[in-house]
Amino acid sequence: MPHRYIDAILKRLSDKTYQPLKPRQLAKQMGIAEEQYGVFRQAVKQLRESGRIVLGAKDAMMLPEISTRLEGHYRPNPRGFGFVVPLTLNSHGDLFIPPGKGGGALNGDLVAARVHRQGSKDGKNVYSGEIVEIIQRAQNRFVGTLDRTAEAWFVLPDGSNMSKPIVVRDVGAAGPKPGSKVVVEIIKYGDEGQLPTGVLVETLGKEGELEVETQAVIRAHGLADVFSDAALADARKAVEAFDAAAADGREDLTHTTVITIDPLDARDYDDAISLTHPDKNGNVTLGVHIADVSHFIPENGDLDNEARQRSTSVYFPRRVVPMLPEILSNGVCSLQEGQRRFCKSAFITYDAHAKVVDTRFAETVISSAKRLTYDEAQSICDRKTGGHDERIVDLVLRMEQLARRIESRRRKAGMLHLELPEVNLVLDDNDKVVDAVPEDTSYSHTIIEMFMVEANEAVAELMNSLGRPILRRVHPSPDVHASKNVTTFIRACGHKLPTNLSRHDLQALLATVKGKPESYAVNLAVLKMFEQAEYAPSLIGHFALASEHYCHFTSPIRRYPDLTVHRMLAEHCRKTLTHRPPEDMSELVRLGEHCSAAERKAQAAENELREVLVLQLLQTKLGEVYDGVITGVTNFGMFVQLRQFLVDGLLRIEDIGDDWWQVDARLGQIRGEMSGRTFRIGDTIKVRLATVDVARRQLNVVPEKAPEKARARKSKSSKKAPDVAKKKAVQAKPKGKKVQTRRRKRGR
Repeated sequence: MPHRYIDAILKRLSDKTYQPLKPRQLAKQMGIAEEQYGVFRQAVKQLRESGRIVLGAKDAMMLPEISTRLEGHYRPNPRGFGFVVPLTLNSHGDLFIPPGKGGGALNGDLVAARVHRQGSKDGKNVYSGEIVEIIQRAQNRFVGTLDRTAEAWFVLPDGSNMSKPIVVRDVGAAGPKPGSKVVVEIIKYGDEGQLPTGVLVETLGKEGELEVETQAVIRAHGLADVFSDAALADARKAVEAFDAAAADGREDLTHTTVITIDPLDARDYDDAISLTHPDKNGNVTLGVHIADVSHFIPENGDLDNEARQRSTSVYFPRRVVPMLPEILSNGVCSLQEGQRRFCKSAFITYDAHAKVVDTRFAETVISSAKRLTYDEAQSICDRKTGGHDERIVDLVLRMEQLARRIESRRRKAGMLHLELPEVNLVLDDNDKVVDAVPEDTSYSHTIIEMFMVEANEAVAELMNSLGRPILRRVHPSPDVHASKNVTTFIRACGHKLPTNLSRHDLQALLATVKGKPESYAVNLAVLKMFEQAEYAPSLIGHFALASEHYCHFTSPIRRYPDLTVHRMLAEHCRKTLTHRPPEDMSELVRLGEHCSAAERKAQAAENELREVLVLQLLQTKLGEVYDGVITGVTNFGMFVQLRQFLVDGLLRIEDIGDDWWQVDARLGQIRGEMSGRTFRIGDTIKVRLATVDVARRQLNVVPEKAPEKARARKSKSSKKAPDVAKKKAVQAKPKGKKVQTRRRKRGR
């Protein structure tokens, strides 16, 4: 059926790394089997006839040019600009919407934009747009704080997505009080100059409390936090049917020394490790054992459908919104110490240089010999054995040795490692943030990360060798334009770089700036040149990991793409894969887009709650001075990250000082014409906390010493800008309980 390939073809042609190819060449690049090529050609024909693709020079396929009117979904950026993601793909891609041209559109709204050509750059046309019509609103429910005047009740929405107060008229004497966090449904947006009106649909509680703020973020991002009765019934049925002793057909590893290493507060242990002693050739076999979630969740059942819709678990301080009911994720699927558990296992054999010499895969049953925390594993690596069994100590030490050899091999191949600081929040007994501590970067984390990366890669290579498309974890190489921008900025920082950056050029750069003041700015610039990794069946590879074939296999408890890979691996282990019908590539594309979007939504929700909690703390520190580092420049000022708190505040251009300021975003600097003073990304600066608005997620800072009012060129710097507070947190001595609030990065 041609529809099987239509979305997959469009997905590939829209990729920034795509170079125009003829149909036969594209089919080969996409891994289309020869017997399916006829159907693939029919899909190409349908796309041509509908005008969704065009033929260029030498009959190579490409997307059509952008039109003068574009319809799509609006995606705003907190810094004032936004993008329209087109409904119909074109060769230009997403349309940039400058600040002030959003036409009142909110995140996700279906809009129409007028397209303007802005000239050309690097041989390509440059476009921007302005929204001229809001075709359909994406949401009509908002979370905010209830308040009142003498004339009316109203809700002040959280965040910057909806800036207008929403008038409500259904608040009775027995209703919520001012200061309550509520959910309001808009019934009328109102004409120009009018306020929207709505009705209250849910009262969450008193603003400022962790439980209430968490629930507010869950509602604001549309996260499903309650399982349906049908999904829970499926989960209970699976638990009741589970017989740990009935492991027919599974490889029995219950007498093999297997351990888990996880954060202190983890409850869903989905990976375990074993490692053989060297054989006569010096080879060792690593066993990566992953909870066999697919055994408990039949495909297309109620629970599977709900897991697919959620796609990922979401991690908040003190709370997790799981992808699977906890009777599975924290129960029979969790690889608990001393319990027989079903797994999918990847066995990877290495020579003395950690080069892979063989792989095999099996359905297994294991029994974890020990549940270690990262701190305990690191203590063993530091030769502080703490009374642990000799078998466990020996295993951990050999794991460390192998991981270091794997890491060395992967770095030589071009694997990139960015040094960007992160922190964990510290909450007191009243669930208030009192501090934060740098995230633990001990080598025990790297041990697990290296093993997960190896297992993910091994499974992806297996499926590629079998010619079976799967949801891969793809990370494309940076496009020419992004590389050029970063090269220009890095050169401005005083470092030499070739025009065409390779992985090894980037490695050398990161090594050069390690430990220097500009390290953070350079690492951040390199991060920004990449697109975010996503899920897709495309044969693109993972640039940052220097991996040609890569997928996610190691966390099926909390990631749906891993579960789909497990099902394919199960059929391989049972030798039934050849009986499975060819995959619907278009369906895989749609599923990948859904899972990628769910991942971004989860990250946004996690980041927003962290931001709220940190801003609550900063409210108590107004007027205090902190060391900062400049992380961005705009035509309305610069963003300064407080080094202690790892949170960005806006320093407005009028607060910098008395001068005529010129902004050069390309070089990442602001320069005063009269004084010659220059502020560059990466420079350190002392700033004072000026204002904090938790509801709006806004933080403003001023220089340590208040300057005279600045003069800015209107053509360059006088546009009004939104206040913005970025994520991250505090760094100091903890005074409460540390809470793991970051998503675990196992396997990237």
